[in-house]
Amino acid sequence: MPLLAQVEQPARWPLAEAAIRSTAGEPNLQELRVQGRKVLVHLPAGYDAARALPLVLAMHGGGGHAGLMAEDGRYGWLRQADESGFIVAFPNGASRLPGGRLATWNAGGCCGYARDQNVDDVAFLRAVVAEIKGRYRVDSARIFATGMSNGGMMAHRLACDAADLFRAVASVAGTDASAHCQPARPIAVLHIHARDDDHVLYAGGAGPQAFRDRRSVMEFVSVPDTVARWVQRDQCRGPAQSVLQVAGASCVAYRDCAAGARVQLCSTDTGGHSWPGPAAPIDATREIWRFFSGS
Repeated sequence: MPLLAQVEQPARWPLAEAAIRSTAGEPNLQELRVQGRKVLVHLPAGYDAARALPLVLAMHGGGGHAGLMAEDGRYGWLRQADESGFIVAFPNGASRLPGGRLATWNAGGCCGYARDQNVDDVAFLRAVVAEIKGRYRVDSARIFATGMSNGGMMAHRLACDAADLFRAVASVAGTDASAHCQPARPIAVLHIHARDDDHVLYAGGAGPQAFRDRRSVMEFVSVPDTVARWVQRDQCRGPAQSVLQVAGASCVAYRDCAAGARVQLCSTDTGGHSWPGPAAPIDATREIWRFFSGS
């Protein structure tokens, strides 16, 4: 799937509008409508309304949609939520299509019409969290965001513009695309990226597979520069420390940061522009939840 596809912003809907129903063919997912957009929600096995649980927002890549990100065979978030006991939600990006497909996120410099129409995706995702908190017991101190590619870029933007709401973020294959970033507080950030990514190049720039129309993307910030930005924003001291070294992958972390924040980078040697699964050197979903639960 390409990093993005050109889409137009859907019509605006009242903030308060929300409807919920079971998703056809997906008994483990419920569907909400927030500002006219689909949001799929999974409650972990044995959900108890008397107990407040962490919430993870998982955002699809550019040209994708919420249902794609919710597929457990691709990303494994339902499995992880059931094992670890948290609520996971899959919001849909901006799309002109009735079903919400070919959607993108306005992560700053990228991507597509979500960016070009200046869609306020930060406000939308705040509304998503508010709607979920109004329906389920959510631990307000443990709200997290993650995403793939353009969705990962959106996670970086949430760290910039909604650090008051999100405790930590994680991005896979999507570097920082924010034009301006002044987090309300230090925030934990995890970045996962393959060195041979041919869409969002590890060393910076857009690869040959990243776009159909070059105007829809940007010259992506490199992985090292993305991490360096967060090290500076979180006022981390000292060099990175190795926290994982396995065949084909390594992770380094900056732990001496302001207010207990952490910045971590996990790099895989191969994998291209993809979400590392259980058969990869690291399982991105498990690694992300380990990072979130320790933040």
